[in-house]
Amino acid sequence: MSRHVLILGGARSGKTSLAERVAMRLGSRPAYLATAEALDDEMTERVAAHQRSRSARFATVEEPLELPEALFATAQQHDVILVDCLTLWITNLLSMERDVADEVEVLADTLQSIESTRVLLVSNEVGLGIVPDNALARTFRDLTGSAHQRLGEICSDVYFVAAGIPMVVKGKPPEL
Repeated sequence: MSRHVLILGGARSGKTSLAERVAMRLGSRPAYLATAEALDDEMTERVAAHQRSRSARFATVEEPLELPEALFATAQQHDVILVDCLTLWITNLLSMERDVADEVEVLADTLQSIESTRVLLVSNEVGLGIVPDNALARTFRDLTGSAHQRLGEICSDVYFVAAGIPMVVKGKPPEL
């Protein structure tokens, strides 16, 4: 089992803030691996707000699709990597008609090969609401749920964040 961490929660639950605090505590050379693409003005402002709010100690790497490769390369230079977020990565893969299940397996294999760098994976828990009314949204929900199960299986710690409060699903409480 890897020493990596999966942090789940709803939108605006505090999961990224938790991941940033944990990363700052765990690493002296942290990296922030962002999967978002700023394709419109609103998303551009969201990305800029995220960048302004995080510590200047973070090196920023942006990679919307080739997450496993970027993760492996970044791990060669950093002692902790915060990946934000898996749900945007899955969205990007779906929009490019890539096989998400296969990509998640490659990610899991990559994570298991990274031993000297801690990886914090942030993702939205999308399976707690109603059943979506269209096939694409149901596919997204199902693929995201499967990805969480697979990654939760290999991560040593899994947290669920609600109202800014982390709950331990698996492993030890977060190091804050």
